[in-house]
Amino acid sequence: MSIFGSIMGAIFGHGAQAKTTSPATETAGAPGASPATSTASAAPGASATPTVDVAAIVDKAAAAKGEKLDWRTSIVDLMKALGLDSSLAARKELAKELHYTGDTDNTAAMNVWLHQQVMAKLAANGGELPDDIKS
Repeated sequence: MSIFGSIMGAIFGHGAQAKTTSPATETAGAPGASPATSTASAAPGASATPTVDVAAIVDKAAAAKGEKLDWRTSIVDLMKALGLDSSLAARKELAKELHYTGDTDNTAAMNVWLHQQVMAKLAANGGELPDDIKS
């Protein structure tokens, strides 16, 4: 599995326990709705798109690690919170997967770009991000 696939799996997979329900049956904030997942409004007849509260899931995962992790700004801390390899080699592989064209030896620039790209891709795939992360 790709590194980005592992990030997606950790957030949208078993960790998120995302559920797909009809908006007519259950809506965000309805009784019984998980605080980490909700269903976006859809037009009648359209399939519901599940959304996942990324902050709730990653905050919980980070708290379980027992160390202060600033995952909202750091790709290294995001990967650590999710229990993934955050080594330079792993981040360079992630950069390759996401088609980074910059210098991978400039790790500061690469890490900032990686975090922005991962957050954008999470949002594009149904991840609900807090305002302080949205770019």
